Amino acid sequence: MSRLALVGSACLILASHGVSIAQETKETSKADPKIQWKKVLPETGLEGWEKTNFGGEGAVEIKDGVLVLMPGEPMTGVNKLGKDFPTENFEMQWKAQRLDGSDFFVGITFPVGKEHCSLIVGGWGGGLVGISSIDGNDASENETASYRNFKNGQWYEFKVRVDAKNITVWIDNEQILEVPRGERKFSVRAEVMRSRPLGYCVFQSKVTVKDWVYRTIDATP
Repeated sequence: MSRLALVGSACLILASHGVSIAQETKETSKADPKIQWKKVLPETGLEGWEKTNFGGEGAVEIKDGVLVLMPGEPMTGVNKLGKDFPTENFEMQWKAQRLDGSDFFVGITFPVGKEHCSLIVGGWGGGLVGISSIDGNDASENETASYRNFKNGQWYEFKVRVDAKNITVWIDNEQILEVPRGERKFSVRAEVMRSRPLGYCVFQSKVTVKDWVYRTIDATP
């Protein structure tokens, strides 16, 4: 057999071996429970959840995995029952759109170790984004505050990661903030205390939420 033929055969062997390795890695990843996304909401009804008793809240409905929140006076939301949601080393993502209203359409409260905080999107007249609260300062008063234009009737994709070092947030695959945990103190405003340990609320707005999932992440570097 010529040298060229030998090289060609070797390349074919390596290529097919590479494919099998890639397939094996893909299958291994699928089988690893630490990277599998899990649904946060039930398909229909409020099993494992309840409408948050803010006082003046509007109607809520979950159908086909989609959460619909009607305008409240001032807030409407749902909160998870039980303690089966992780408190460390997790990430979650979801899509939301504000159909009507002009204030926050993301008010998601989540655990940070033994503490909790909230991601606010669209607050203070429609554009504020930030974490509430850090060292007693809410989303409009700390270093996470930024302002964006959000259109009613448009879906936006969100992702939050909590690990030992940081809280990181993305909107439409763009990282918009990263908060080093360190010695910082995280808390929630009094109005959303009932949203703990995991809850979603909106302010005087009609909002739909879908594809809300979470997964645990590897704590090692």
